[in-house]
Amino acid sequence: MRAVRCREFGPPEALSIEEVPDPVPGPGQLVIDVRATAVTFPDALMIEDQYQGSVELPYTPGGEAAGVVREIGAGVEAFRVGDFVVAGGSGGFAEQLLAEVRNVRAIPPGVEFAEATGLLYSHGTAYYGLKHRGALQPGESLLVLGGGGNVGLAAVEVGKLLGARVIAAASTPEKLALCRERGADELIDYSQEDLKVRAKELTGGRGADVVYDPVGGEYAEQALRATAWQGRYLVIGFTAGIPSVPLNLPLLKGCQVIGVFFGRAMAQQREALDEIMDTLLAHAAKGELRPVVSHRYSLDEAPQALADLKGRRVVGRVVVEP
Repeated sequence: MRAVRCREFGPPEALSIEEVPDPVPGPGQLVIDVRATAVTFPDALMIEDQYQGSVELPYTPGGEAAGVVREIGAGVEAFRVGDFVVAGGSGGFAEQLLAEVRNVRAIPPGVEFAEATGLLYSHGTAYYGLKHRGALQPGESLLVLGGGGNVGLAAVEVGKLLGARVIAAASTPEKLALCRERGADELIDYSQEDLKVRAKELTGGRGADVVYDPVGGEYAEQALRATAWQGRYLVIGFTAGIPSVPLNLPLLKGCQVIGVFFGRAMAQQREALDEIMDTLLAHAAKGELRPVVSHRYSLDEAPQALADLKGRRVVGRVVVEP
């Protein structure tokens, strides 16, 4: 089979497309013919050895993948050859993927491969962050940074699903229009408007009950200043860089700064992971969650997909379709 290979840490153009042996399933495993794999920001960081955890070289990038079951190993009873599934793990930028059965879910009828892949990464992070960590309540105000990206748009959708009044902040009219389409109640263009001032105006001077920040960088302090008294500021990621913020702000606001590390939570809270994935797929099957798939790349174009994601030249979800 063909696969994207990372043999040395570096930029996307250093990746290669190679012929590698077809995977063979062992006990409790299955092989999937990959139809779509989400391209995520951690992928772009990992190939340059800039992510929280390092990987051994050489390896095949790509996390969640969706496709069709090709082969089944001993002891696998929940799936059959030909089933449509989505699987967590690694090695998704390839024609076939070897997956542990415990990391595999059936794709409900009516949900595309490209919609199912990355659902756990984007919407799972949003659901875990907003419900499990941020305790977002119906009627509360939610400020989402990076609203035009895959993770930010997911938070807009999940926030509306949980009954919040969603304020989406992004850097271009195109991204903001997409936020509105996905249900955002109010919009902030932080390339033109002061994030803190506008967020305060939109909340009657009170500030946002919950802030969802996958951006960091220069916007983090503004967003923290826009948090309400006893609000919750959720630290999701740092696409604009790791910020430094004055620690007197949480004291003055009586607010919580809460880290949302969904990857570690998945490893340590298995029951919560199962509940989240089942919930998300059920909502997707009803049409209540519809991830925006804006760009589709072939396997040969996977390095370009990573470069476009890192360069912020895309909106919504980006997938590689072998």
